[in-house]
Amino acid sequence: MSRYYSLGKIPPKRHTTFEKSEGGLYQEELFGTAGFAGMSSLIYHIHPPTVVSEVKRLGDVAPIIAIEKNMKAMSFQGFSLPAEDDFLKSRKTLFANSDLHIGLAAPKGFSKEYFYRNSDADEMLFIHIGSGTLRTMYGDLDFKYGDYLIIPKGTTYQIDFNTEDNRLLYIESLSAITTPKRYRNNYGQFLEHSPYCERDFRMPKDLKAHDEVGEFRVLSKKQGVMWEYTHKYHPFDVVGWDGFNYPYAFSIHDFEPITGRIHMPPPIHQQWEAAGFVVCSFVPRLYDYHPKAVPAPYHHSNIDSEELLYYVDGDFMSRNNIEKGQITLHPGGIPHGPHPGAIERSVGKKSTEELAVMIDPFRPVSITEEALKLEVDDYYKSWI
Repeated sequence: MSRYYSLGKIPPKRHTTFEKSEGGLYQEELFGTAGFAGMSSLIYHIHPPTVVSEVKRLGDVAPIIAIEKNMKAMSFQGFSLPAEDDFLKSRKTLFANSDLHIGLAAPKGFSKEYFYRNSDADEMLFIHIGSGTLRTMYGDLDFKYGDYLIIPKGTTYQIDFNTEDNRLLYIESLSAITTPKRYRNNYGQFLEHSPYCERDFRMPKDLKAHDEVGEFRVLSKKQGVMWEYTHKYHPFDVVGWDGFNYPYAFSIHDFEPITGRIHMPPPIHQQWEAAGFVVCSFVPRLYDYHPKAVPAPYHHSNIDSEELLYYVDGDFMSRNNIEKGQITLHPGGIPHGPHPGAIERSVGKKSTEELAVMIDPFRPVSITEEALKLEVDDYYKSWI
């Protein structure tokens, strides 16, 4: 997040003594990426964050690939994914390449017996069903239906869900997830033509310093392996921090659509970008207003990227018989477009209430065994 933010108590100068009232020093930690050149924040702990009594390798958690190379349009019923008691066990990676993993989760809760840290990837959690609070050393972030949660690589967190009925779409990105450069000026401020602005982002709040000693299990994923670190001090023993690297939330309902007289290309819907993919938000909007406009998307062959569309709500006008939580995959290299009748149905329509998340990876994705459990048979024949 290219925006400075601060919470709690911090000293007036960085890398200087910060004394506790009872004596001793708070422990400063630089939390950053890209070899001191990327986004970073300075964190002030009550205790050193480095005191670890035990490290265990728990096992391989890399997704099992069923189809390495695919050239067929496919679809998957996401809401067919069974709910599971715990957050980590519920996460099922469906698609993967060297830039990102894409998956679904249906957790009933998040076990308080551990904290979780993804040491490989930034995470994007899209909340389709459910609400709750993301808890990190940066403070708390409340979330609800339609929220994107962006969690920087290496952030230790827990989640308090309000109910047992939760459905999430997630991305694990090996590069930083950011807002598109074209939306920002040279100073990092969002431009007037951006579909959102600084007011739409929600930052952590209610920072609580947990001054606790014990055995705190942090499950850390690195290179497809899950490790268990046992820390002596609570991971959230932070009295203050400042910087540019922290989790934040954004509601898809705050994305302001860009419209025109004739059909606009998908990049107008772009929400996020990373080194190997983009994410777009399709939201309710007025249709094109040229007297002969065709609101349905034209057939297109985007040779250099895959297209994955996750259907959230409303009637997605370019597809027939699509349900909430369904995912379609259209591989790069072959044409795709509206289902039969969609073009004709769209002519003369004034608006749409569709809500969807589109992910366009720039490299082909492999398909996992978990994905095939949700596959819709013969989706590629649905244009006949």
